[in-house]
Amino acid sequence: MGRFMDPLFEIEMERPIPGSRDAGRFLYRQLKDAIQDGRLAAGTQLPAGRKSAAFFGVSRNTAAEVYDRLSNEGLVVARHGSGTYVADLPPEPASLPSPASTYRLNTFWLQEDVTTAMGFWRDDLSVVPRAETVMDFRPALIDPRLFPFDVYRRVSAKQLRGLEKKPAAYKSPQGNQGNFHLREAITNHIALTRAVVCRSDDVVVTAGAQQAFDLLARILVTPGETVVAVEDPGYPPMRVAFAAAGARIVPVEVDEEGLVVDGLPASVGVICVCPSHQFPLGITMSKRRRAALVDFARRHASVIVEDDYDGEFRFGDNPLQSLRASDAADVVFYVGTFSKCMLPSLRLGFVVVPDWARRTLVAAKNCLDWHCSTPLQTGVSAFIAEGHLARHVRKMRQIYSRRRQLLYALLRRDFSDWLEPIPSLYGMHVAAWARDGVDLDAAIQALAGRSVKIHTLGRYHLRQSPRSGLVFGYGAVDLPEIERGLAALRGVLVQ
Repeated sequence: MGRFMDPLFEIEMERPIPGSRDAGRFLYRQLKDAIQDGRLAAGTQLPAGRKSAAFFGVSRNTAAEVYDRLSNEGLVVARHGSGTYVADLPPEPASLPSPASTYRLNTFWLQEDVTTAMGFWRDDLSVVPRAETVMDFRPALIDPRLFPFDVYRRVSAKQLRGLEKKPAAYKSPQGNQGNFHLREAITNHIALTRAVVCRSDDVVVTAGAQQAFDLLARILVTPGETVVAVEDPGYPPMRVAFAAAGARIVPVEVDEEGLVVDGLPASVGVICVCPSHQFPLGITMSKRRRAALVDFARRHASVIVEDDYDGEFRFGDNPLQSLRASDAADVVFYVGTFSKCMLPSLRLGFVVVPDWARRTLVAAKNCLDWHCSTPLQTGVSAFIAEGHLARHVRKMRQIYSRRRQLLYALLRRDFSDWLEPIPSLYGMHVAAWARDGVDLDAAIQALAGRSVKIHTLGRYHLRQSPRSGLVFGYGAVDLPEIERGLAALRGVLVQ
């Protein structure tokens, strides 16, 4: 058996006429064109010279001459003992699209506010010196170094061996609402941590919370008719999912008790809320306001989409159950995710669905991608069922609690002239209102040059923000980084 496997080389090549004196030039032109137009991508291995007759219809010497010529022009590189490979060429200058090339696109996705909302977590890090570590206070981030990869790798490998012995088969759309063992594990997990009582049949597994929002928008929105209320400020990608489905988006104010129910229009069909830890203010919706919201939904034939993105991380003494309690199961779609309690890269979430909507949601899910990765689902189900997720959540609660306490202590001690912390009992970030006259935009720009990334509250508002403020995510910064980052913030505010 050879030392190296023969490469796949299956682009269309026109063979020269046997005995032609121009065979080398003919082959050179075809290979050069294929490299320059991208059909032969960087890193592609070209056939060995001894195979030139089979692949190109030319002699070994002719192929060698062609490869040498391409090498001299920087199009290929020879690796001793390995072969000849297509070189990594500099990218061609990007050409601006002509007006005619854009008319076929859905104009919704050409709107600047849509692309900005979907990329709200992206910031320009080019101003950060390369040698420095970024102190990243942006919300919705975690530190993957704290995740027990060794444990997850072990339980996933065991599940994968099980699939090897008994491969998963295509199932009915109903069965493909998610792996049964994962749905069982989810029901047990959210019953314990979030007081969500449901059956495994009520759970639909999704590729993250964002897919859950997209699926709900598909089944709940009639384009041009359905009114969808969103919190303002709120989570931009959730809003975009419903707007893309044709909903009429209505922003609703959030106060110290959560979404202002009195501000909901009577025509609203869908109400999107983060009641446990409002994004981005961090407020927990009061019991009184929760009851009023459910009552409003019933009286107006509306439904509620509850985004419980980081509700596992509670720091108060008295846990407050999710909005989707047993007495509200008929009007609440509960959306959960493993991005915060495990890893964002898993791209795994779920929806707890009212009975009357389950079949429709499963059909929409199967239209979109049939089902989520089976090996991924079985790995996560075993991770939960064996108690590893519960242990990880307990560990992260302690870590986040220390970070949260330090943030609040520093904000109260060193920033009373500029910022007013907003009380919060859940989650992975805290927010603070700015005092009158504080220029936070200038402060954020100055901090970027000091390797500190923080979001202002203004970027989460749909309407003009009535008050400015900052959001401090502590999922990706440890205690020393929190101290250094806030010291840098104080330095730019003092100036």
